[in-house]
Amino acid sequence: MTSYPLLDTISTPAQLRKLERKQLAPLAEELRRFLVESVSRTGGHLSSNLGTVELTVALHYVFDTPHDRLVWDVGHQTYAHKVLTGRRAGMARLRTHGGVSGFPKRSESEYDTFGVGHSSTSISAALGMALAFKLKDEAHRTVAIIGDGAMSAGQAFEAMNNAGVADADMLVILNDNDMSISPPVGALNKYLARLFSGSAFNAARKAGEKVLRGTPSLLEFANRVEEHVKGMLTPGTLFEELGFNYIGPIDGHDLDSLVPTLQNLQKLKGPQFLHVITRKGQGYKLAEADPILYHGVSKFKPEVGIEGGKAGGKPSYTQIFGDWLCAMAAADPRLVGITPAMGEGSGMMRFAELFPERYFDVGIAEQHAVTFAAGLACEGMRPVLAIYSTFLQRGYDQLIHDVALQKLPVVFALDRGGLVGADGPTHHGTFDLSYLTCIPNLVVMTPADEDECRTMLTTAFHIDGPSAVRYPRGTGPGVAVQQALLELPVGKGELRRRGKDVALLAFGSMLAPALEAAEEINATVANMRFVKPIDRELIIELAREHSLLISVEENALIGGAGSEVARVLDEIDKPLRFVRMGLPDHFIDHGDQALLLAEAGLDKDGILRTVRAHQGSTLLRDQHSIQSSGLTQNI
Repeated sequence: MTSYPLLDTISTPAQLRKLERKQLAPLAEELRRFLVESVSRTGGHLSSNLGTVELTVALHYVFDTPHDRLVWDVGHQTYAHKVLTGRRAGMARLRTHGGVSGFPKRSESEYDTFGVGHSSTSISAALGMALAFKLKDEAHRTVAIIGDGAMSAGQAFEAMNNAGVADADMLVILNDNDMSISPPVGALNKYLARLFSGSAFNAARKAGEKVLRGTPSLLEFANRVEEHVKGMLTPGTLFEELGFNYIGPIDGHDLDSLVPTLQNLQKLKGPQFLHVITRKGQGYKLAEADPILYHGVSKFKPEVGIEGGKAGGKPSYTQIFGDWLCAMAAADPRLVGITPAMGEGSGMMRFAELFPERYFDVGIAEQHAVTFAAGLACEGMRPVLAIYSTFLQRGYDQLIHDVALQKLPVVFALDRGGLVGADGPTHHGTFDLSYLTCIPNLVVMTPADEDECRTMLTTAFHIDGPSAVRYPRGTGPGVAVQQALLELPVGKGELRRRGKDVALLAFGSMLAPALEAAEEINATVANMRFVKPIDRELIIELAREHSLLISVEENALIGGAGSEVARVLDEIDKPLRFVRMGLPDHFIDHGDQALLLAEAGLDKDGILRTVRAHQGSTLLRDQHSIQSSGLTQNI
């Protein structure tokens, strides 16, 4: 069993702050070993967390947390923060149902000052906090920690632009670990960081301002000289222009540099910007060598590392998409692939290798990605935007205004539709069917299996307008995939099973449990395939032949596919009982996918309970009406 003599003494940042400075480096090493050991048992984000160990230790050592506020961006890098703030024991149940969240969560700890999961929100939130403290005349320090990837997003610069003129006392820390936007870190940079953050330099600057205030031209000249001197020596001119006092870059693994620099910055007024250089996977050689592989990991043996999976397993929906993208690109030179910094996660790397000139990673910029795709489509290209369902929410205005309104042929390949499991509510794709279906000109498809996913992608590609193919995380039922690029008739579902009395209208991933349930109760099952345009003829046929219709979808109950079924049934002149099954009207926590679906009643047993609860019930409304409701006690 690994020994952690220093870490064992720390359960709160207050205890950390009692350590001598020389003890911080050994503590950081123990903390890093603990993270490797812990994450190897639970899975989770590893590379990013190993890269911020020293920075986390230094922040809690210098700042009086939770009185002072640390606002983390995205949250992939906060495991060390959780360990140091009393949740070390809870790390054994990281990202499991009822266990510690993989991201900062306000309801989990007072040290988690802002809930995150999507990128580039930290500076906006920290600025809001800083100005709130100013309005209330409260003495709190506010620190936003943001990565270089997240810094590329528009919201981060919107916040920087606002903060630079807002006269807020706040510190932004740029954790630069990938983009190589800085020269190598060395002794000169360490010296300059201390110089520019130190009291002597800043006192001299303020004294000079006071002397020259009576002669504005000289003051302006002095400011320009200072700016250009710093600009020659540091890469921070952009941030200085935005109104920040730029410090850095400094080594984010050097506590002897981090701690005194943070201590100096803690005392300064106004917006401050510290640029630190870190390395993803720091201290664990395998993660250092391949930080992408070790970004998000399943359980593994630390001494061995991540081993290749067994050959011959079912391909994931992400792999199905990646294979289709390459095949379709070979068949049609108009295809271009776009990703907002999720090339690996979306299965696009083989496409990037085969068709580099048609692969565009636009960075964490979802709004830009959508409008960029629209521009390509305007000039005859056929863009395919691979994006997680939860991230498309960020490009919603552009989807409506720039794509759908102009009826442009953009394919939205929506990965992670439905519940995603361990990443929890910030990453569940549970709203897309609701927010997509209301948009004119947009075709929305939900594949029920692997082959159908490929076929729907081909169908979408040939539609002369915008379309979305929404598929879940992980693997499907294991249906063999045809290699031919086949199409489906738009707006047509299919009957998968004939029964009596009860008809189950299944959308996408819900077909499999619907078929299982139907075998026990001899129900009819329809694979609806399209949410929009929905198959009106099929719905009307089923309504005339059955007394109970149940729609089943892995989406928010409000405004989803079931609502489209209800709109069709409003036209039916027949007494009928209609019930909608979907996800409840609250945010669903993290946990195992199958467990979460079972809790929501969206498995075989849940469907059976719902059918039996409503079968044979008295019709409650007149001949021209339909009752729609959530189902079971779990919804």
